[in-house]
Order: sequence, then C-alpha cells, then structure tokens
Amino acid sequence: MSDTAVQDLYPDDLAHCYGCGRLNEHGLHIRSRWDGDETVAVLTPRPWHTAIPGYVYGGLIASLVDCHGTGSAALAAYRAEGREPGTAPPLRFVTAALHVDYLRPTPLGAPLEARGRIAEVKPRKVVVELTVRVDGAECARGTVVAVRMPESMASKAG
Repeated sequence: MSDTAVQDLYPDDLAHCYGCGRLNEHGLHIRSRWDGDETVAVLTPRPWHTAIPGYVYGGLIASLVDCHGTGSAALAAYRAEGREPGTAPPLRFVTAALHVDYLRPTPLGAPLEARGRIAEVKPRKVVVELTVRVDGAECARGTVVAVRMPESMASKAG
C-alpha cells in the first residue's frame, strides 16, 4: 500500500475540500489509497466530533464516506484508463448521490477505517460501496455515486 493518497495529487486549485482537501487548514484531510482491490482511508475523530459524550457525530461519518467515495472514484478511473494517479489530465470526482446506513453507535477516540469496493466504472461515473469500521466492528455502510467534476466547477476553482 502506497503512502501517497490520491488527494495528495489533486491540483492545488482542486485541493480545498473540507473533507479531503490538503490545502484546507480546517479540513478533515481524508486520504484515500489502494489496498489490493479495495481502497482505504483512516480518520481519527477529534473530541469536537462528538454527537453525545463518547460517540461520533453521524455527519462526520457521512463526510468520511463522501470524500473517501470520491477519492476512490478517482483511483478507479485512473486504473480504468491505465494511468497512474496524478497524471495529466487530472481526474477529480464530485458526489452525485450519497447514501449512508448507520449500523451501530460509533465510539469516539479510535480510528475510523473506511474501505471502498468499486461496484461500477463508466467513463463519467463511478459507484463505490463503502464500510466504516472501528476496531474491526462495522458501524456504517454507504454508497457513493461519483461523477467527473464538471468543467464549470473546475474553471471557478482557479
């Protein structure tokens, strides 16, 4: 498994996302990479990510699923095109649909491991099925339908 995450390779003008942008000083800095045929990202919640004492706020879990899903989509698209992540032209995805099922309360204080499985790859769309686990226990499942970032979004980013 490489230490380089796909988000590390996003062009500067596309690296400000609250969830995964490396240039957002207040962001979560979610980092997605391949681990065999799955993608993985690990995020350790901070004390302010509390829903009720001892448990993670569900919106943080949704953010993890969302940004790991779009990062996984970029990884899958690069792989489908036979290219290394970060090669030109850059591939950046945004969320078209996000679905999260919360399976059990998620304890605060331990790393959240998100794993993605690529369910579908088309030229402009990737579907990713994800799980979120804490200490091996599955806490959430999600699906992200990601689409290539429209040119109009990229042109406003610069």
